[in-house]
Amino acid sequence: MSSSEPTFRNGPLGRNDPYGWIEDATAEIEKATAELLENGEASRVSDEAVARMMTAAIRLYVAKSDGEERTFRPLTGTRDETVTATEALSAVSEILRALHLGPMELALWYRRRPDEL
Repeated sequence: MSSSEPTFRNGPLGRNDPYGWIEDATAEIEKATAELLENGEASRVSDEAVARMMTAAIRLYVAKSDGEERTFRPLTGTRDETVTATEALSAVSEILRALHLGPMELALWYRRRPDEL
């Protein structure tokens, strides 16, 4: 097998899922991120790499929630044990700024999840 061919692993779609590797990669990224933050070494990851991860995660989340007509918790943990309110709001603010949007546009798009009603 050449290095350009995909590695097939078991993923949520079953055996030989060409995207099954994402499950393992995200667990490794989460673990490495915790270590980097604990050691104060977040600067070791480039701005571009972080932007690629966020872009991919946002696009995949929206495709799953809209395409499957459901929502799911986009963060690990139950409250703020993995992401604090400050971290979440800082990220949301910068995403809005990057798209030249403001709080008003966010308010227009905000929706309650069915399980929160």
